[in-house]
Amino acid sequence: MTAGAGDEVRVSLPRAEVRRIELVRPERLNAMTAGMVEQLHDALGAAERDPRCRVVVLTGAGRGFCAGLDLNGYGEPPGVRGSGDVHAHLGTQRHIASLVQRIRRMPQPVVAQVNGAAAGGGLALVCAADLRIASTDAVFAVSFIRVGFSGCDIGVSWMLPRLVGAGRAHELMLTARRFDADEALRIGLLADVVAPQDLNARVGSAVDDLLAAPPLSLALTKQGMWLSLEIPSFDAAVELENRQQVMTALTGDQGEAMSAYRDRRAPSYENR
Repeated sequence: MTAGAGDEVRVSLPRAEVRRIELVRPERLNAMTAGMVEQLHDALGAAERDPRCRVVVLTGAGRGFCAGLDLNGYGEPPGVRGSGDVHAHLGTQRHIASLVQRIRRMPQPVVAQVNGAAAGGGLALVCAADLRIASTDAVFAVSFIRVGFSGCDIGVSWMLPRLVGAGRAHELMLTARRFDADEALRIGLLADVVAPQDLNARVGSAVDDLLAAPPLSLALTKQGMWLSLEIPSFDAAVELENRQQVMTALTGDQGEAMSAYRDRRAPSYENR
């Protein structure tokens, strides 16, 4: 079922609790334009506000996931017309970069279904996701430095070292070399790699696992895992965990989860 659509982003509801957001510029390997970024903001915002939505799947149409910014013409984002050069460039940069901030902050886990090339801004979207599953066709590259910009862009300088380690991230960002799905799995960027014909089923299985958790438990676990990467103190992280455990213990869904686990049946949650 289609939940909403734009000419460069397509939204569908494969299940009542799941929104599938697809980048749709297959002739350009889903390279980003200002219009696509704005439509992606709209789609992610709508998912975040939907109380029924518990998981978001992000993918691309055709052979690519997202090849980064369209170097043939990005266009003009909202709100920058008439600004000075510095203000316009900063507004454009923030329009793009705030995509990964939105993905990180939204309560729903985001699953990156990486069907093909993910470079530059496309790699940033992959890094921002909470679960990353790719086909063997996927290839990756940081890319920014190859076209004359800093290799540190769209949150990658923060996210990539935390996913694959500082040493490997430095090499990938400084050289901008391409690396395939097998290497991405080996260094920890991906959770799994499967054949292209198995990608939908593998992502579906991961979504099943996510939906088995109570809604608040799922949202707080996502939040807690990312926050723990920013907390410098072990004791502070434990105190955050303590509060999450108390909050979830007092929900009706926790009792349902416990009963379903003991009875070996599927749970039925009410988000209460």
